[in-house]
Amino acid sequence: MPATTSPIISKIPSAVPDTTKFPRILCLHGGGVNATIFEAQSRSLIRHLQHSFRLVWADAPFLCDPHPDVINVYGSYGPFRRWLRWQDEHTEIDPDSGIDEIGYAMRTAMEDDDREGGTGEWVGLMGFSQGAKLAASLLLEQQAREAFAQREGKKVDTGLTGIVGLNWRFGILLAGRAPLSNLNPELLKSEALVSAGNISEGFQFCREVDDEATLRKPTLHVHGLADPGLFLHQKLLDEYCEIGTTALVEWEGAHRIPIKSKDVDRVVEAIYDIAESTGVDVTRTV
Repeated sequence: MPATTSPIISKIPSAVPDTTKFPRILCLHGGGVNATIFEAQSRSLIRHLQHSFRLVWADAPFLCDPHPDVINVYGSYGPFRRWLRWQDEHTEIDPDSGIDEIGYAMRTAMEDDDREGGTGEWVGLMGFSQGAKLAASLLLEQQAREAFAQREGKKVDTGLTGIVGLNWRFGILLAGRAPLSNLNPELLKSEALVSAGNISEGFQFCREVDDEATLRKPTLHVHGLADPGLFLHQKLLDEYCEIGTTALVEWEGAHRIPIKSKDVDRVVEAIYDIAESTGVDVTRTV
């Protein structure tokens, strides 16, 4: 008789859960797309993560042309948006106004989710490309406020969202590039950070990464080995993040979000690991 193999039994629950009380992750899209596109691109991750987290998709504040990579599939999904400048034609803005606009866009998405019934703690940030750069920059900004409060013996000030008591525990950085952006120039003076009003790409603005610009919050880095920006993703991991605070998943893909099970499972497992390491309970689906 021919040999048979047992079917793989999925650990993903069949019923879509009520995520109202689940811990929440704020999801930050890349440049030249929007929240709706990022959600669609993340569909394979969502199948797993929706059983542990409430995923909230934020729209960036600034309009721009669509990213060339999304025109064929998502060309009708505009308007297209960005968090930061990366091209000369993007309208110049002073750093404080840029930071205020980013904070307002995030707060809008978070308060909208409160109104839609979400009550869980905000625990993590997940970003792709420019959104990953922003997620890491937000973690660094929180780290700076915490360090200042400890030095001064004070309570931690509210960050750029204006939401009191917000504490990001970890970041999921999908194809996140160095350098990081300075989202609190009053506290962060490092020349290894790019002003929120400047072009966000290119190291002509940056010096060697110093202690102040070194991120110590837990971060998961997901790198596509065929991504043309891989060297900048590696620079973020190797130079901007403290050794021992990071995890890395590499996959044989380009500048996009994994969708095949063999890649998605590894990313999801790493997300569960980093969440649990910060005290967040998860329902493992891999």
